[in-house]
Formats: sequence, C-alpha cells, structure tokens
Amino acid sequence: MKKYLIKWFIDENFHDKPFFFVSLRKITEANSENMENILSTYNLFLIAMAVAALLVFLALQFFEAGYGYLFDSRYGKPIPNKVGWVLMESPVFILMCMLWGVSPRQWDAVPLVLFAMFQLHYFQRSFIFPLLMRGESKMPLGIVVMGMVFNSLNALMQGGWIFYLAPADYYADWFAKPYIWIGAVVFFAGMAVNLHSDHIIRNLRKPGDKRHYIPMGGMFKYVSSANYFGELLEWTGFAIASWSWAGAVFVLWTFANLAPRSASLYKRYEKEFGEEFTSLKRKRIIPFIY
Repeated sequence: MKKYLIKWFIDENFHDKPFFFVSLRKITEANSENMENILSTYNLFLIAMAVAALLVFLALQFFEAGYGYLFDSRYGKPIPNKVGWVLMESPVFILMCMLWGVSPRQWDAVPLVLFAMFQLHYFQRSFIFPLLMRGESKMPLGIVVMGMVFNSLNALMQGGWIFYLAPADYYADWFAKPYIWIGAVVFFAGMAVNLHSDHIIRNLRKPGDKRHYIPMGGMFKYVSSANYFGELLEWTGFAIASWSWAGAVFVLWTFANLAPRSASLYKRYEKEFGEEFTSLKRKRIIPFIY
C-alpha cells in the first residue's frame, strides 16, 4: 500500500515536472531487470565521481582553492562570505529533503537515521555556520558554483543509495550490527571536533581586527587544520554507518578537497609566522600522520 501511495503522490505532483522527478518515479516503479540497469548506471556514476575526486586531488597540488585565508579573486567575483556559504551548502540539504520526501523508504528506521545524521551536518553548515561568521570576508563566485555542483551531485550519490538503490534487505537488522554504532560514534566525534575548531577560529580576532593568528587549543594541538580533520572524521563515520560505496566515495572527495587545502594553509602559516608556527610541530590534517 505504501508503495502505491508514494507512486500516487509523485504522479499527482510531479508527472509534468522536470526529469529529476520523472526519474524518481521510474525508480520506485522499476522491476528487477530495470533496477539492474539503474544500478549499473549508478555504479558508473560512482566510478566517475571517484575518478573526478582523484583529478581534483591532483589539480589542487598546483592550485589553491581560493577562499577563506587563501582568498583569490581569480576564482570569480567576490560575494559576501555568509551568502556564499548558504548558496554553496544549501543545495545538498534541499535535495536530500526532496529525495527523502518522495522515497518509499522515508520512514524506515536506518535510512531515517542516516538521513538525520547527514542533514544535521548540512543544516548547521548551510544555515547556522554562516550566521555565526564575523567580519566582512568575501568568497569568489566560482568557488560557490563549484561547491553547489558537487553538493548537488553528492545528494544524488548519498540519497540515491540510501532511499532508492540499496537492496530492500540491505539495512535489515542493521541495529544489531556494529556499522551503525561505530559509524555514529566516529561521526559525532568528528562533528564535535569540527564545531569546536570552528569556534576557536571564529574567536581568534576581536571586532575590527584584521590580523591573522595561529589557532590554539583543542585538536589544533595536533594539526593545523583541525576543523578539516573533524569534517574528514565525520564523513568517515557516515561511510561506516551506511557501509556503502557512496559513503566511501564521499570520504575520498572530502580528503581530495581538504588534504591539499590543509597543506596550502600549512605553507601559508609557515610563511607568515615562521618558527613561531613550525616549533608547534603540528601535522596538517591527520594527527601524527599527515
């Protein structure tokens, strides 16, 4: 009955709407043969995303992502940082809500928990984090657009698996298995590190002060980009909790984006602060390793 109610909802609301909703309807109606074709296409999408992550990682060895401390106007017209973050991060939050809202699995326990974990991060990142920002910093429009594109694709990657393409019994008895519990602990530990590190960075300056400072405290004792370590830890936890290739590819993307950026920030700290910074003997993003 639930499947037919979902089908009716999509037919009534989205039958004449864009391809995105038509595709969702086809997935909910797919027979086993069609589902195999859809899964094959999805797996090619995952491979393409993984290859793209590797290419981004290589490219960022030569180019810095020019926002924040590494701001570079060559990446496009500057827009207010707060606006940029909302525009960049909110598409994934909105698209995941849409994918969840028309899924026949929307009230299944494990997909709902994974959805809540994912959205908790992106609600904070899209709507709370920008409001907490201080100062009048800018972000290049090109960085915003690239972030919007990736986040939209990531919503399809994660939501597609969790709400539509995971085998019907894949998450059966998931709460009796270790993945969700270990993943949740790692995820929330990463979120705590990320939020605490952001708090430290946000409070480095007093109002009107435009100087740069070395972050101290928390995980900054071990790495120069503790906020990025926290985010990497979060998505590693999510990948464990979902135990999916989609989650693994997201971790790959997170590392491919943040590891080179942490290296660039490390070099910038070295250049600006010299021995004051190097004497701290921090790693870049992963404590004791890199």
